[in-house]
Amino acid sequence: MFNRHDLSRNQYMLNRSLNIKGYDWWWHSFTAYHEKTGEERSFFIEYYLCNPAYGRSTPVFGQLPENQKDGDKPSYLMVKAGCWGREHKQLHRFFAWKHVRIAHGTPYAIEAEDCYASENLLKGNVEMQEAEVAAHPEYMSDAGSMEWDLRLDKQITFNVGYGAGQFFRAMKAFEMYWHAEGMKTQYSGYVILDGERYLVKPETSYGYADKNWGRDFTSPWVWLSSNDLVSRKTGKRLENSVFDIGGGRPKIYSWALDRKLLGAFYYEGAEYEFNFSKFWMLSKTKFSCKETEHEIQWDVVQQTWKAVLHTEVKCRKEDMLWINYEAPDGMKRHNRLWNGGNGVGRVRLYRKVWGRKILVDDMDAGHVGCEYGEYEDS
Repeated sequence: MFNRHDLSRNQYMLNRSLNIKGYDWWWHSFTAYHEKTGEERSFFIEYYLCNPAYGRSTPVFGQLPENQKDGDKPSYLMVKAGCWGREHKQLHRFFAWKHVRIAHGTPYAIEAEDCYASENLLKGNVEMQEAEVAAHPEYMSDAGSMEWDLRLDKQITFNVGYGAGQFFRAMKAFEMYWHAEGMKTQYSGYVILDGERYLVKPETSYGYADKNWGRDFTSPWVWLSSNDLVSRKTGKRLENSVFDIGGGRPKIYSWALDRKLLGAFYYEGAEYEFNFSKFWMLSKTKFSCKETEHEIQWDVVQQTWKAVLHTEVKCRKEDMLWINYEAPDGMKRHNRLWNGGNGVGRVRLYRKVWGRKILVDDMDAGHVGCEYGEYEDS
């Protein structure tokens, strides 16, 4: 059963070997509506921590030529915020480790000046000027401003632990770990983007919250999730359902596994999991990600001995952005990591009975969070 809240998997993880080569981030995405016009816009907010052992009195950027020459590794808290759509943007604000306060253990909390993140509260702001962006490409940021004050209610969890993965996690063997404490999260509060105020309401926030941590990033990198689901069989909105798919090519130490994804579908209280680390489930996955002139397209088929999930998603490239990160070793390998929150798709869920597929539901999905990227030497 994957819907098990586990705040120990959501806590700060940069200890032992990850202290000197590691990242830890908390990701949040949701939909809000313009206070005056009602215009819909999807937003994201992330708190990204990197390499505490190399902390200085100022942030250390791995992309600076002088730091690469001297072998200095990136070290900072990066607060990332932005939006999707035709006027998409990502904004970055950096803090030196000396200005970061972290609550170790559970529940987690991060604070740096007026930026704060915890299990149920997000506050902060980011502002970058055009001249600042032009002068500092190492910031990997667009220009603009965003302020937020949000409450979170994490309702459904995708806990990918246990199975063989639990052993490898304890050994810190994987390069990248994932935990979705709030794969369905209701948000409330407000966002101010470039001076325009947007309101966030729980029932229409279509929210999501997860975290990743590790030593490097997977390639290919795939993520799909939505709790905006409408049944084609009944025409009714599914108020208690969400799917979440992620992964690509996991590595255990230097050993790369074949292309694999983790997946979960919480369908109106019933759980369907597709987890390769739980070998007894006989989980299999086939997926393709394609870039056309105007879209990114995903086609994922996951199955176990008792269920099949077929997920097809597309997202307009004009609504997406290339999400930017430095890895803990200072390299920026992903330079075309497509990231969006306005995907649409179709999801078909089947259960297996004596080898036959029986349709549980055929659904339309909206507000799909989506990612895809690969780099050449992967």
